[in-house]
Amino acid sequence: MSKMSHINVIEKYEEHRLAIHHLLASILRFFADRKMFEQSQEELVAQFNSLYDYYPFISLFYLLDADGKQITACIKGRHVKSHAEMGIGADRSNRPYYLAALNSDNVVITEPYLASVRRELCLSASVKMLNDDDSIKGYVVLNIDLNETLSFLTGDSRRILFEPYFKAMYSFIVLGLFSVAGVLMYTAALECIKVALSLFSAHQDIEIPFGVVIYLTLALAIFDLGKTTLEEEVLLYKDILRHSSTRRTITRFIAVIIIAVSIEALLMIFKAALHGGGEQLIEAVWIIIATSLLLVSLGVYVYLGSRAEAILLKNNDSMKIKRDLTE
Repeated sequence: MSKMSHINVIEKYEEHRLAIHHLLASILRFFADRKMFEQSQEELVAQFNSLYDYYPFISLFYLLDADGKQITACIKGRHVKSHAEMGIGADRSNRPYYLAALNSDNVVITEPYLASVRRELCLSASVKMLNDDDSIKGYVVLNIDLNETLSFLTGDSRRILFEPYFKAMYSFIVLGLFSVAGVLMYTAALECIKVALSLFSAHQDIEIPFGVVIYLTLALAIFDLGKTTLEEEVLLYKDILRHSSTRRTITRFIAVIIIAVSIEALLMIFKAALHGGGEQLIEAVWIIIATSLLLVSLGVYVYLGSRAEAILLKNNDSMKIKRDLTE
């Protein structure tokens, strides 16, 4: 499976928006303290690392003064490889998380945006810290990797660790399927040569190239199967928690089988018509009936799956409307 695209990340974020916002708000309420503004950089790093051990999706942490100027260097999570160019003294007063926190006494969370540090979608959570006289002391800001957050919430973190091994295995299987398809195409080429030679031989009956069609049909089916496996399991992202992804994969595999079996049934009918084989004709009819039932079953499966997903999306939209009304 490939990594989630930004569109996939945003779609999943919309599904889990409420849970993500509640989690980030609770983390920042627990973590933020006005005593941080008197602590040294080393103490802040130690405090952030203890938080990172529990929530590994947090990317950056820094403090702002009352005017939105950054007063600490960016403290990075261990998964952040690149260095943040902007640090102490950077003006953040035009950033959404500062402007939102300026007019709120609660934790504020931005919409997803592309981070300048990792070029990944992230969220920023910020909260305003007040002095004893209710004047603004500063702001505590956390940057959160959205993709990592979704993996954390859905329990998908461990599976991601095994993805390279899954991809390697699927790639090896696809290579084998393509090799078999190549062998079948080579055999079909030999059959074509054999049929062509029979046209120029006076002592040999002209052969009908049924074998060529059979080999090419099998090569087509096996190649299409390998191509589908490569796209579904290696190149494209597939959300295993979403039924539509599984339905798409099953549909593509069954469609390949239906096409291959249908062509084989037609070949059996042609053979029966040319050679008068009644048994082959009956077998071909049974194959066509089985193929038709398989096609009908696939249609019912796709229809019921799409209906179930439509109901699920409708319920999610209703929950979003209720959430917006309560907010």
